[in-house]
Amino acid sequence: MNTIKALVVDDTIVYRKIVGDALKQMPGIEVVGTANNGKVALSKIKTLKPDLITLDIEMPEMNGIELLQELQNMDSPPLVIMVSTLTHQGGALTLRALELGAFDVLPKPEDGKMAENMLKIQKNLEPIVRHVKRHKFGIIDPPARLKAAVAFPDRVSHSPAKPRPAGIRSKSEIIGIGISTGGPNALTKMIPMLPKDLKVPVLIVQHMPPVFTASLADSLNKKSALEVIEAKDGDIIKPGKVFIAPGGKQMKIVAGADGLTRKIKITDDPPENSCKPSADYLFRSIAQHYVGRSTGVIMTGMGADGSKGLVQMKNNGSFIIAQDEKTCIVYGMPKEPIESGIVDIIAPLEKIADEIVKTV
Repeated sequence: MNTIKALVVDDTIVYRKIVGDALKQMPGIEVVGTANNGKVALSKIKTLKPDLITLDIEMPEMNGIELLQELQNMDSPPLVIMVSTLTHQGGALTLRALELGAFDVLPKPEDGKMAENMLKIQKNLEPIVRHVKRHKFGIIDPPARLKAAVAFPDRVSHSPAKPRPAGIRSKSEIIGIGISTGGPNALTKMIPMLPKDLKVPVLIVQHMPPVFTASLADSLNKKSALEVIEAKDGDIIKPGKVFIAPGGKQMKIVAGADGLTRKIKITDDPPENSCKPSADYLFRSIAQHYVGRSTGVIMTGMGADGSKGLVQMKNNGSFIIAQDEKTCIVYGMPKEPIESGIVDIIAPLEKIADEIVKTV
């Protein structure tokens, strides 16, 4: 039987019940145990050998961070999903957890009835469980038609994308990035590689809950030559600055009152592709306001958010860069743009910053 074994780790019995019930509602999932701290969890991981664990951060005896450090010594550790409270301290610790190999992060529901919270957790866990099943049972996605070619020593592949419309400028004046699962670690490697004298703004949609995006911006700002901030409504889009869409909101570009400047608009518009923020939402506005002078970048993540927006950018003369399959934690978001032929460059993570610089 194609069954995924799961272990629920949390020091609060209420959350062990909520998360456990959410997993039990999914076909092909067996909750093999629970643990109220990392020390108990470590023992159960060794004996029960779960495929997936949900993990709280703040626990007695051994917390989630310490457990993740122990899991790094295992040959085949389970996939770890952080279920964390929406606080600034929790956000910083969750980023540390992602650096230590946690696959993704889900927010703990903090209000509502238990049944409602169980459904929220279940909805967030379902795509992750599908991903685990695909990998455990060898269900491989169809290969992309265009992959980073072995013939290129730097592993950067130039896809046969359509030429730009005549008369459209080739140098980009803005960079838009869409990224999801595996994104914090990928951005931690890529953003510091962008030079201090980059003379264009960078706008990023990273699929994360509220508060966590502020922690991500703070972390990247400390590591990067460029200033990195969580975007606020009304921010003027300035060259050499990196704006991260706030979790739980949508981010787009609007024209300033003078008709020359461009500003960031933060809205509470509905999710797109079950994502808020959504890369499609941002990319459409870039296509509208930067015709023929923008670069779209699509990176690691589950799902297909960003694909439709990139088509609009491409149709308006944008240059498109996609992360290659080998360096993606999850080869979901780049897959469709690559297969559809709209991508100009397919690059490994370590080459994406260089490819961005070339477009500006």
